[in-house]
Amino acid sequence: MYQDEIKRLEQIVKQLQADDGCPWDKVQTHESIKAGCIEEACEVLAGINILRETGKADNLKEELGDLLLQVIFHACLAEKEGLFTLQDVAKASADKMVRRHPHIFHKPLTDENGRPVTDWKAIKKIEKQGREWEDGYLPDAFDEGRALIAKAETRKGLR
Repeated sequence: MYQDEIKRLEQIVKQLQADDGCPWDKVQTHESIKAGCIEEACEVLAGINILRETGKADNLKEELGDLLLQVIFHACLAEKEGLFTLQDVAKASADKMVRRHPHIFHKPLTDENGRPVTDWKAIKKIEKQGREWEDGYLPDAFDEGRALIAKAETRKGLR
């Protein structure tokens, strides 16, 4: 077993996306693989349900791996585009968890009056200052997600 299986998976994806890589993988874009991302998220839900109903975790492990592949695939595309790396994604997520759990990791953030802010929603609001416009994209994203799920259901013969 490799010491760092996530790094191994990242290297596999980079090889697939390389100019001399897999014909399918190397032409994919963030847009072209949106459907796979939402489909894998739904399959994780199924894996959780299987675990709840049967106590068997194999499907959940497999589907989490497929969802992880989606994250790594997008991050590798972004790296090729000069936007960010998988390490940047992991760092941003780790930093967010530390900031949003000040009771565990450090002194809390403070508001404009110097008062400690420890509530998750309040911390998130501080983090998003100047980026509130991003929330305007959510309604269309949820609509798109529902449409992609419907297509996946049809493709899998569930509708």
